[in-house]
Amino acid sequence: MTDDPIRKEVEFLSAASRQELLLRWEKLNGSPAPDGLSTSLVRRGVIYDLQAKHYGGLSPAHRKTLLQIAANKKATPPATMKTGARLVREWNGIAHTVDIVEIGFRYRDKTYASLTAIAKEITGAHWSGPRFFGIKGKAQ
Repeated sequence: MTDDPIRKEVEFLSAASRQELLLRWEKLNGSPAPDGLSTSLVRRGVIYDLQAKHYGGLSPAHRKTLLQIAANKKATPPATMKTGARLVREWNGIAHTVDIVEIGFRYRDKTYASLTAIAKEITGAHWSGPRFFGIKGKAQ
């Protein structure tokens, strides 16, 4: 057993009754859960909200994409890149090589979670990583 209060709360919520979950939903969100949600979905929502409030939620980019989808607007998912692929970009006369690995992107013996972080490492300025490496919005 752990002393982490969030883990203890998740353990409690994993076995909580529907009524307990609905009360917790309202406490976390300031409004009742939408009608028609299954107990399983209410449980998942409450656990997610609890963890997001404690550890941090979606990045602004992911939040924007999901809001676009919810509003039925066109959202462009990131291109799918297969493990083992290699990206090369020349910048200021130097060729920079990035390998796609299972857990992210490998550049100069370091693994990064995003291409944007690598683009910033290379240029010293904020760039869209996919744009910097010339990746289109949708995989063909």
